[in-house]
Amino acid sequence: MNPIKIAAAQTPEFREDVEGALAWAVRAAAQARGRGAALLCFPEGFLQGYLTEEGPARRWALDLTSEEFAAVAARFPSDGPVVVLGLIEAEGERLFNTAAVIAGGRLAGRYRKAHLLAGEQAFTPGTEAGVFAAGGLSFGINICNDTNFPQAARKVADTGARLLACPANNMMRYATAEAWKHRHNAVRAERCKEAGLWLISADVTGERDGRVGWGPTAVIDPQGKVRTQLPLGEPGLLVFDLPGKDEAA
Repeated sequence: MNPIKIAAAQTPEFREDVEGALAWAVRAAAQARGRGAALLCFPEGFLQGYLTEEGPARRWALDLTSEEFAAVAARFPSDGPVVVLGLIEAEGERLFNTAAVIAGGRLAGRYRKAHLLAGEQAFTPGTEAGVFAAGGLSFGINICNDTNFPQAARKVADTGARLLACPANNMMRYATAEAWKHRHNAVRAERCKEAGLWLISADVTGERDGRVGWGPTAVIDPQGKVRTQLPLGEPGLLVFDLPGKDEAA
């Protein structure tokens, strides 16, 4: 099996600016397509912002069956990479912290965050692991805090997936961000080793209201080694050649 290029975006934070976020994402998708990527992962809650208060979250939430979301998906190149896009989803009265999977400019699936933080009570937890495909690669999704729970990665591994895509949003207060700056990869590395999965993460950067986002956006192999990572605190696009199944990791 030949290597498959996978990609992740380390992005500025957009809050209640869907058009700004979408324009940034479409440019990144075009760049990823130009570099031959089959998969592109964006951060958690990227489209509308990581909005955890019910009022703003509900105001900006999207029904994935709506024409409005179909118009969002259609903005991505139809011949570009499969996109994992973090967003706030509405289904009836319920809200979800969701990663939508977009392929060929259309919705191909979704994953809903299962392990919610105390500050995410506006959302309903997801229950399904889901398995998706990009360029012959099977992958699953864990969103940010999900990776603190071994069973979340194990559910993905049990589907037969080879890669875990991890949309994250670690815009934290300064002291917390500093304490966690190098711990995110350490935790994710444990999940990779336990489940035998590759992992690619995507995170936000920048500063806001006494908070800072460092990242990391990285690729970790099944032995828990960080194979590549973008510089902390800098927006950019990471592209990595994931070895074929028959190649050494």
